[in-house]
Amino acid sequence: MKNNTNAIVFAIAIIVASFILGNAVINRNKKEGTISVTGLGQTNFTSDLIVWEAKFSQVNSDLKQAYSDLKKDKETISEYLKSKGLSDDVIVFNAVETDKEFKQNYSADGKYLGQEFIGYTLSQTVQVNSKEVEKVEKISREVTELLNKGIQLYSLAPRYYYTKLEDLKIEMVAQATDNAHVRAKSIAENSGAKLGELSLAQMGIFQITGQNSNEDYSWGGAYNTSSKEKTASITMKLTYEVD
Repeated sequence: MKNNTNAIVFAIAIIVASFILGNAVINRNKKEGTISVTGLGQTNFTSDLIVWEAKFSQVNSDLKQAYSDLKKDKETISEYLKSKGLSDDVIVFNAVETDKEFKQNYSADGKYLGQEFIGYTLSQTVQVNSKEVEKVEKISREVTELLNKGIQLYSLAPRYYYTKLEDLKIEMVAQATDNAHVRAKSIAENSGAKLGELSLAQMGIFQITGQNSNEDYSWGGAYNTSSKEKTASITMKLTYEVD
């Protein structure tokens, strides 16, 4: 009876060992692993929103008179902008800023004698937010015409934006994903493997730079506002199983 039991145990051991060895051979020949690729989505676009600002000021020792003069400048600027075809709803005048101006006095031998109040400087900024990009561009270039009317106006460079940015991002993510998939499939086929299921997808930083510029990409995402013609780009890193 004991001999029969030992024989049965030995037979089972042989069967188990054969199964393990058989699987070891199969797994050894099986091509397992992953492929990680990065795809790029990139597109050029034209800004559809312009923001332009200009600052004007008045200097006077009489605060009341300075406010009165600044108010007249504001009215003149408003009339000028509307005469160029802009509507009231795109023109915004910010709050007036008031600064006291002082003169530093020194003696002939360079000794400091204190400061002397010489007047007030009142300044105000006008901002135009419009989708009529070309029109506002032209106005920003011709606004020096106001100098002939005695208005001290300092014009800032326009800033350009795109109002359909979220839709653009979705399109670019799809483009970057397709690009990465094509790369992964090519790598798998060239290595004699079969592309399996997607196991991980990671979206990179969204960047906006000026077209044909040498701008550096930023780890936090570049966002160009100085160029009307822009290039947007995004990356997608995909990891696939391979058989």
